[in-house]
Amino acid sequence: MQNLQILNQTTGLLMIEGIVLTSLKVIAVDKGRVFHALKKNDKGYKNFGEAYFSEIEPNEIKAWKRHNIMTLNLVVPLGEVRFVLFDDRYNRQTFEEITLSVENYSRLTIPPKIWFGFQGLSKTNSLILNIADIEHDPNEVDRKEVEEISYNWRN
Repeated sequence: MQNLQILNQTTGLLMIEGIVLTSLKVIAVDKGRVFHALKKNDKGYKNFGEAYFSEIEPNEIKAWKRHNIMTLNLVVPLGEVRFVLFDDRYNRQTFEEITLSVENYSRLTIPPKIWFGFQGLSKTNSLILNIADIEHDPNEVDRKEVEEISYNWRN
């Protein structure tokens, strides 16, 4: 289920309320490229709490996590990663699948209360940058094991 085609061209919103996918610039310069990530006036920016990188190995899955306060701004500058978002708010269950990579260089903004997981799709390790609006607080995160939310990661 690849929903990038469902992107509302006017609002920049995806099917799940609050999810924003923003195309980012890659600038070619001598001796290497520059990859933009986030500016303070970009949609999705609320505040700066912390930035960190998460590595995912090929075909591995890290799921499920839901932040209750934190807004995430995710960028994949190396490799390819499939993000699966699960919205169980409002008495419904909606999945959204988005793949980020250098070829689809974008920032995925995930608001609080959305479950998410991700899978490495590259033949080598992939790198995810999260620019969060608050510092990590283990008390504001809910976690479930991968099998606790029914999703076919192998499709």
